Amino acid sequence: MSKKNKATRVYKHDGSIKRALVVVAHPDDIDFGSAGTVATLTKHGVDVAYCLVTSGDAGGDDSTHTKEERSEIREAEQTAAAKEVGVSSLAFLRWPDGQVEPRLLLRREIARVIRTHKPDLVITQNPERNWERIYASHPDHLAVGEATLRAVYPDARNPHAFPELLREGFEPHVVPEVWLTSAQPNMVVDISKVFDRKMAALKQHESQVGNRKDLEKMLRRNARLLAKAAGLGKARLAEGYKVVTTK
Repeated sequence: MSKKNKATRVYKHDGSIKRALVVVAHPDDIDFGSAGTVATLTKHGVDVAYCLVTSGDAGGDDSTHTKEERSEIREAEQTAAAKEVGVSSLAFLRWPDGQVEPRLLLRREIARVIRTHKPDLVITQNPERNWERIYASHPDHLAVGEATLRAVYPDARNPHAFPELLREGFEPHVVPEVWLTSAQPNMVVDISKVFDRKMAALKQHESQVGNRKDLEKMLRRNARLLAKAAGLGKARLAEGYKVVTTK
């Protein structure tokens, strides 16, 4: 019988998170990794916004659409998916898919979004490569995770970082906490009661998962393993995060 990982806590909503921002590389990244968490947060009244660095214009190996058409399709899919979990505020930065690097310009644009939404929590991707599962470490994911962490600290909070933002009226903002996806988790969110909303969000990404007959089975298996490792009851489902305190 599996023992509970004592280092892994289970998220309990206490009202301290009123606004959250999720920053990822591609449409569908949020829904694979965090849609259940987002549904849980919005259910508690948290104002959640999304920031998509690319519009997925290189996604879909069999696609015959132009890059512009793919971007339009995938932005529409992500917008529809967001609605399934209670999110209506989305920012698309429209960087080229597959070419993201954590450059100063990207840090500035993410810092601008942080200063605009003023979140208590930022959820983003793990900037560290997973050598055991290469698919979890798409270069865009690594770059966005790194750029977002740099934007959280020090860029968004430092009035002397990107002074043009201050001149434009974007006041500095301190993000107290960051949750990293695809990392060794030290916290899980129980998504058992909102898993159907996660699936509803993912199904909106027809161009990416329309032919995935095994999708729900795979996601349930992964979510069950995370829940079990955290000591949750049988048949519970969870999403996991590495929690980083920034204050």
